[in-house]
Amino acid sequence: MLNIIMEKHTVSKKYDQAFITGCDEGHAWMLPWFVKNYKRYNSAPLIFSDFGVSEKTLEFVKQEFHCVLDMTKVKEVGWFKKPRSMLYAPAKKAVWIDTDCEILHNIEGVFNKLVPNKLCMVEDKPWSKRRGELWHNTGVVGFIDKPTILHQWCQRVHDMPNVGDQEVLHSMLDPMSKLVHIQDLPNEYNVLRIQVELDGYKGQKKIIHWTGPKGKNKIRSMINE
Repeated sequence: MLNIIMEKHTVSKKYDQAFITGCDEGHAWMLPWFVKNYKRYNSAPLIFSDFGVSEKTLEFVKQEFHCVLDMTKVKEVGWFKKPRSMLYAPAKKAVWIDTDCEILHNIEGVFNKLVPNKLCMVEDKPWSKRRGELWHNTGVVGFIDKPTILHQWCQRVHDMPNVGDQEVLHSMLDPMSKLVHIQDLPNEYNVLRIQVELDGYKGQKKIIHWTGPKGKNKIRSMINE
């Protein structure tokens, strides 16, 4: 049975581990592609965070996902809803995945790489290289229970949304606090488009993150093949 959780309402079911994604109607065109790739290799529960999709999209979601989070009434807009979606995710172990991520293999092993009290993410090597400081990419974020840093991230995007959720998190953490609050995941769980197209990445790819307008064009070409 589909588990529908209204924002701020009591959770009726909690999963041991689950993946979560979400979007508004402007990005809903990627959902069938995302779900098809996910289900080809994975069977863990899949949670959808509704940022504001159409009734037609919601019908698709109800058929394909185990749980829906209604995030349409929260103050945050767009991708700034992501941290709160993670906070409300009804799972002991949860991993957020952006809808522009192409899932290429079974990724359920990532749950074994999560550690308590931290956000688990892949280093954003293109940003680290180009900006001269350590960045992590929030396209894939894993966590156990609800670490303090997740609560703080939610509060910051609520109070001071700026550029994007990744930039807000980065602005909160200096190099020392990153060691305290961030756990690195292997690159294979979030290989960025720029790594593939420009930086000569040769490692394993379990998830490719097709970022930016060029990435969305790549996804459209895959959908239309």
